[in-house]
Amino acid sequence: MGAALAGTPETCDTILLGRVTFTEWAGYWPAVANGEDAGFAQWIDKSPKHVVSSTLDSVDDWSNSTLLKGDPAAAVKELKAVEGKDLTVAGSPTLVRSPLEQDLLDELVLLIHPVVASEGRKKPFADDARLKKLEPVSAQPTSSGVIIAAHRSVC
Repeated sequence: MGAALAGTPETCDTILLGRVTFTEWAGYWPAVANGEDAGFAQWIDKSPKHVVSSTLDSVDDWSNSTLLKGDPAAAVKELKAVEGKDLTVAGSPTLVRSPLEQDLLDELVLLIHPVVASEGRKKPFADDARLKKLEPVSAQPTSSGVIIAAHRSVC
């Protein structure tokens, strides 16, 4: 799966995170200096990270992080207007809802893990979400059993 996602640093230069993903990643990635994940760790540490949260007071514990309060869709609109590479949303399934509903996502990439998770998991799509048609772009199985599936919105 790491090899399949290795192209992310080449195509993306800005990361949008929710509170939970930020908190988990801020405690892990800055400490990775060696091994097969070192390149990704270095990239994500140096990349601008924008954290959408209504409960965090600060994101100063991880370099290049900015706290965004308010509407995630408005934040995505502003970030998309900035010159540069692509913007990626990592983890944060509930963070994807608003930009997806407002047609702000150019591509939705889902990592489908071969497990069934029950209660206590956040769903990326609300029960009352309107129908959103997506066009498949690619699907790649990985050696770990995860399927990386990319889709574009159909207008």
